[in-house]
Amino acid sequence: MPPVIESPHQVPFREAVRVWLRIALLSFGGPAGQIAVMHRILVEEKKWIGERRFLHALNYCMMLPGPEAQQLAIYIGWLMHRTKGGLVAGSLFVLPGFIAILALSYLYAALGNVGAVEGLFFGLKAAVLAVVLNAVVRIGKRALKNQIMLGIAAAAFVAIFFFEVAFPLIILGAALLGYWGGKRGMTAFQVGGGHGDADESVLSDRDSLLGEGLPAHARPNRQWSLRMSGTLLLLWLTPVMLLLVLFGSENVFSQIAFFFSKMAVVTFGGAYAVLGYVTQEAVQNYGWLAPGEMLDGLGMAETTPGPLIQVVQFVGFMGAYREATGLDPMLAATLAALLTTWVTFVPCFLWIFLGAPYVEGLRDNRALSAALSAITAAVVGVILNLAIWFGVHVIFADVGEWHVMGARLLAPNLASLDLLALLLAAGAMIAIFHFKVGMLKVLAGCALLGVLASLVVF
Repeated sequence: MPPVIESPHQVPFREAVRVWLRIALLSFGGPAGQIAVMHRILVEEKKWIGERRFLHALNYCMMLPGPEAQQLAIYIGWLMHRTKGGLVAGSLFVLPGFIAILALSYLYAALGNVGAVEGLFFGLKAAVLAVVLNAVVRIGKRALKNQIMLGIAAAAFVAIFFFEVAFPLIILGAALLGYWGGKRGMTAFQVGGGHGDADESVLSDRDSLLGEGLPAHARPNRQWSLRMSGTLLLLWLTPVMLLLVLFGSENVFSQIAFFFSKMAVVTFGGAYAVLGYVTQEAVQNYGWLAPGEMLDGLGMAETTPGPLIQVVQFVGFMGAYREATGLDPMLAATLAALLTTWVTFVPCFLWIFLGAPYVEGLRDNRALSAALSAITAAVVGVILNLAIWFGVHVIFADVGEWHVMGARLLAPNLASLDLLALLLAAGAMIAIFHFKVGMLKVLAGCALLGVLASLVVF
């Protein structure tokens, strides 16, 4: 256990608020980009926290359900400025993206059938396919360092793509396998658990503002943890229970509250990994969106700051917009967007405040690191499944399914091939993989080409 620091050096809270808002406004590009922004500002520029401590916090957040980048902000905010620091850092991380996606959702619902708007989202779909494939490659290079990790990724892909095994079961299986391998000291599972590994040239914990010790408020405190956890649990679940009791389980608001609360518990591995599960339920089970509309929502999330999982706000918005249940459709959609965001992100604060005080003392645990490595490998397979699913639905207008000996096979109608979508997707892939064009430039370029094409096609 690190030594306890009774009075660590502190950044003025107002300055911290400005820094967290700056991070939130710059947090484009998915979790890797968001974590890179935090690392650049907090470790390299401000020197608030050392490299090893940053990666330790990140490793813990990657093992939790929910968006690891936002949870990392909560964790570091809590380390620096106690409970209020965590609340402010986590809330600001979500706020800009919420406002931006809400505005885009209004535009989508009101003008979605206008040619230029259809063209814009058509172009974004093609670009998003390339972005997801890039995520597969980027995470794969970091995680798949040996044949065991490749095998875990392949098994995860086969399980979810062909046999539709539940995503939480895949993650649980990978975690148990990794933990077992770590306990046995198998080096194949020790491939690094974070988005990067420290080296001698980076900021040490000792030289950071926080130092290498343990702030007094970060010591395990059962009374504080139980009080905070109980409060957050009530804030999270009270709206869910009230909606179920007052309106029943068939009401769209009850369904949104229940489903996204359940999702908040099983969203391991980041937004890309869980989007397959969300898409399956939102499209096939509840009928809130069409497959192409899910891609439209992901395009919104890719081009706005904040967690990619913020796309669920659009899912809830469209679900309530189409099943307004007596309310004005836009009012119902706005309430659903607020509800979806609430039940998705409040649990993130719960996980951090409940576990972080205990995790701070576990900065070197090989078994946990191995479990994380195995989870990350499985996530590569899950994201590959998402990329193929998206790709088929982007390029083909008509996609069926065959079932052979218990395995599901996608069966696109070749006559429904969308040549323009194929060309845009191929161009986006060439731009990202060959010419190393930035994600936002690719998204903007494809969106512009989609709008131009709409003047002729739509």
